[in-house]
Amino acid sequence: MKKLIAVLAIAAIAVSAFAGEFADISVKEVNELTKTKKAVIIDVNGSESFKKGHVPGALDYAAIKGDLASKLPSDKDALIVAYCGGPKCQAYQAAAKAATKLGYKNVKHMSAGISGWKEAGQTLEK
Repeated sequence: MKKLIAVLAIAAIAVSAFAGEFADISVKEVNELTKTKKAVIIDVNGSESFKKGHVPGALDYAAIKGDLASKLPSDKDALIVAYCGGPKCQAYQAAAKAATKLGYKNVKHMSAGISGWKEAGQTLEK
């Protein structure tokens, strides 16, 4: 019985950890990062969307996912920001989890996504 309780407790902790696994970062903060270049920003909207416009300096995850390790800095504490379409989009998790799997510890999510970026009047790079 104690083992069952322990297993259930561990499962509950794991589920709650993954629910909020990546801290949110605002459009304003990401805009500042594009100017200072103190983060790697990854667009997870697909190459067609990326070509139409993305956060300045962002990487196209669809184009680099097979070679992500070589596109990220050697410093595993470097800030990595992933984003996709908007607040309800979960596609960003592919890049965020891939970076985490590579050992990066400071991975964040711009939950506003590209739709929030546009709504805030931020510049798009094509």
